Amino acid sequence: MTSYINADLHCHSVVSDGTLTPEALAQRAKANGVELWALTDHDELGGQDRALEAARAAGLPYLTGAEISVTFAGITVHIVGLGMDHKHPELLAGLQTTRGGREQRAREMSDDLARVGIKGVYEGALKYVGNPDLISRSHFARYLVEIGACRDTNEVFRKYITEGKPGFVPHRWASLADAVRWITHAGGVAVIAHPGRYKLTPNEEFALFSEFKAHGGQGVEVMTGAHGQADFAKYTGFCQEFGLVASRGSDFHSPEESHADLGQLPYLPGSVTPVWELLQSRILQ
Repeated sequence: MTSYINADLHCHSVVSDGTLTPEALAQRAKANGVELWALTDHDELGGQDRALEAARAAGLPYLTGAEISVTFAGITVHIVGLGMDHKHPELLAGLQTTRGGREQRAREMSDDLARVGIKGVYEGALKYVGNPDLISRSHFARYLVEIGACRDTNEVFRKYITEGKPGFVPHRWASLADAVRWITHAGGVAVIAHPGRYKLTPNEEFALFSEFKAHGGQGVEVMTGAHGQADFAKYTGFCQEFGLVASRGSDFHSPEESHADLGQLPYLPGSVTPVWELLQSRILQ
């Protein structure tokens, strides 16, 4: 396999905060020309068997995946794991611990929104939740659009539930070392997701990549829905500087909300080593 394949190794289903089932995502990926696919729900592996079965039915090569929430330098960073044993006990236990604080955080977010006159958001958001253990800001955003508090989810994230705005409640996730260890002990490759999204200083970003590599992390998303041309070039350079492989994934959540559809990103540049080169034996057909 070369860099020039249509791999989409980052998307979300109703098992976390997407709006489509694993089966519908597999069909959409196949229809959009994806040649290698991974479902990477947040802190959850419950959709993996369904995704694999649907991928096999569609004739679509598949890698197991998850996106793990990490606290680093006081903010949330995401680490995608690819090609893991999705039934590995250490990985499952770690993700269970990471999910544990979401309900309490969601109730506190709802209470904070009630203080600015928007009541009942926790209960309203639950109708959008496929897995109550994984209630998230995306579910809150969909409900705020439904009740007319905002025109769309992008406006929600400008006005509410982000740092400094009503409804924001920080949560302490896994450590960077924990997330990388769970992934690698389960036989997978750890990848820094959409690094262009994080509001890190240059020194903090250098520390993130340095610590990630020191803990055994091996990859970074170069092509992803949140990145523009400048990000593509910047993180191609980071691959070379830190000796990392490159990944490609849309971060697709919903046909109505996502920056990029499945399989619609530019190819990885030929100057990087694609992550799937490390995962040949883990690709499921």
